[in-house]
Amino acid sequence: MSLLDDILSEKRSQLEAIRQLSGPFAPREVRSLLHRRDHEPLRLAAEIKFKSPSAGALSIVLSLEERALLYAAAGVQLISVLCDERFFGGSLSHLSRVRTALETAGHEARVLAKEFVIDQAQIRAAASMGADAVLLIVRILTPAELASMTALALALGIEPIVEIVDERELELAVQVRARVVGVNARDLDTLQMDPSRAERVLAAIPEGVVAMHLSGLREAIDVTKVARGRADAALMGEALMRCDDPRPLLDEIARAALVSRAGASSDMSSSW
Repeated sequence: MSLLDDILSEKRSQLEAIRQLSGPFAPREVRSLLHRRDHEPLRLAAEIKFKSPSAGALSIVLSLEERALLYAAAGVQLISVLCDERFFGGSLSHLSRVRTALETAGHEARVLAKEFVIDQAQIRAAASMGADAVLLIVRILTPAELASMTALALALGIEPIVEIVDERELELAVQVRARVVGVNARDLDTLQMDPSRAERVLAAIPEGVVAMHLSGLREAIDVTKVARGRADAALMGEALMRCDDPRPLLDEIARAALVSRAGASSDMSSSW
């Protein structure tokens, strides 16, 4: 069995417990925060996970809430929270903690449930536990499941971010009328990175669909390269989670994100 098979087997064993989860939150609008015009800065998403199969243990110096607040203060629009416990050190309860911390501090950053979704119960739980968006991975869903889960998420008001790796999966995302499509530069089976493939697939995402670059960004120059292309938004994960204090790297990537698609520097008085 591959690592992905192991993760999905673990998800199936948790579904009954997930069906019992319920929280007080209602999702908030996400898509407009991630969309950018040609001369606007790249939107940023930042991830919280305390370990990963590829990187091992990551920084735990900052609490979940402290890290989320640092991300939001740096201008991050979307905070990605890993919900898998065994492989990534996360939990669905982390969604509630991050959402509560952000709202208490008056931050407008949104929360993404980054989970291996195989059942509609996971979408319902994420929405009620504080997520504004939920990841749907094309690789692990049938076309019928992808369609039904996309429709359910939209009906609940939680934005489905449809993750793809290649052009074939892009076709499936377009068929279900995904409004936000994320391209993973990492192959989930081999864990190998292919940034050239990601760039090619991002460029093929239709106009009007928010395009996100997922995985593989490590430093400011990587963000600059993505900002010059098709992407509306980009996610930085492990590089930030390796930092006990992510503020210096956050400052660097926020400046790098100011590069527009046209190559001109955006107004530094923007929300960044």
